[in-house]
Amino acid sequence: MLRVLAIDDEVPALEELAFLLRADPRIGQVICAGEAAGALRDLSRILVAGERLDAVFLDIRMPGLDGLDFTRLLTGFAAPPQVVFVTAHDDCAVTAFDLGALDYLLKPVRPERLAKAVGRLDEVVRRNAAVAEDAPPRPDDDEMVPVELAGRTRLVSRRAVTHVEAHGDYVRLHTHEGSFLVRMPLASLARRWQPAGFIRIHRSTLVASAHISELRFDGGRAAVQVGGELLPVSRRHTREVRDLLVRRFRHDDPARGSTPVPGLPGD
Repeated sequence: MLRVLAIDDEVPALEELAFLLRADPRIGQVICAGEAAGALRDLSRILVAGERLDAVFLDIRMPGLDGLDFTRLLTGFAAPPQVVFVTAHDDCAVTAFDLGALDYLLKPVRPERLAKAVGRLDEVVRRNAAVAEDAPPRPDDDEMVPVELAGRTRLVSRRAVTHVEAHGDYVRLHTHEGSFLVRMPLASLARRWQPAGFIRIHRSTLVASAHISELRFDGGRAAVQVGGELLPVSRRHTREVRDLLVRRFRHDDPARGSTPVPGLPGD
């Protein structure tokens, strides 16, 4: 069954849309949000946790982040949900479809028109699922994470993240440009980003192995050099980190110009 997110800043309109969606037997769950910026953060947590979201039904004219900008930001996700606009304005249809919208519904929404949009969504989701079985996403595909910065929402590329630290219910993403606090569990992020080369070095720290330049041992304690920071490796994770970097070291071929990681033994 389909899982969708409904976004509208007008409460009566949101309640009506959610009611109509839940009445459709093809819809299994409807998540509601009253504004787009918060919905974008919720969407990021859902996808990072490895959960499925099939579509977003949203208004266009909303304060702060509007529906069109929300849709533009969705393109940064590795597997963005389908988008169906539900609006009282008919002057944005061309732009909406240029952005890849699945459908464009005008308020007040007629149940039969919404049912047609859900039918199209169901067909697309089934087709995409069949394709994904034959060609699963590559682990090196990038992913974007929405973060709040000075009251604005921006996207941070996973490839730019050097390491991640847990802060209670939040994580802090560290990049060369700065750090960003995001509400999501470290455990979920670790599972999702493991295929992209992120490794747990401590119960509260996740590191991108590509950004590790050195592994150090001092008095039985291990640490990794990531940029200008030396991050401690817990005893529990030391062997895993060492084995990973040894494999990377042995895979590197100096004749091709690659640089081995210092601190690791030779063959």
